[in-house]
Amino acid sequence: MFYKDERLALFIDGSNLYAAAKALGFDIDYKLLRQEFMRRGKLLRAFYYTALLENDEYSPIRPLVDWLNYNGFTMVTKPAKEYTDSMGRRKVKGNMDIELAVDAMELAPRVDHIVLFSGDGDFRPLVESLQRQGVRVSVVSTIRSQPPMISDDLRRQADNFIELDELKDVIGRPPREPMPDREMRMQAET
Repeated sequence: MFYKDERLALFIDGSNLYAAAKALGFDIDYKLLRQEFMRRGKLLRAFYYTALLENDEYSPIRPLVDWLNYNGFTMVTKPAKEYTDSMGRRKVKGNMDIELAVDAMELAPRVDHIVLFSGDGDFRPLVESLQRQGVRVSVVSTIRSQPPMISDDLRRQADNFIELDELKDVIGRPPREPMPDREMRMQAET
């Protein structure tokens, strides 16, 4: 479903893609992901959207954000909002849907094909609008997790659905084992 001469743009809903890959039991290798889509067409942009907790001294996503920023991805971030729900649980909110939608609409006249890495049904009207502008839209998510990570409406609207599990061998790396196990094994080897 890809043509070598088409201009491509990737729009990655960071938290949604992370959750889908985790549900399938693998980590994304973003260098391989970018290379795969450069091979499929003329990759103009690869956007990655995520909210960041600014008040934490160390954010586990910070190294990934920095790496992506230096390795060909356009990072779109905003501060996440932290709050306590009615049950007293700490919650984090950081929806990036509007930023992704605005960027996709702005870029639409300059691309032939947009690849959306998200299963969020809120993106269905965006996909429909992009299609009306003549842009083909592929959606990458999974139906193989329990529950499926893609909205049925979004999947039906897309020109092409790419099952994330089928990309596992191309863009995935096995999850790293927890630090204590790795340290114990390294100590045992010395």
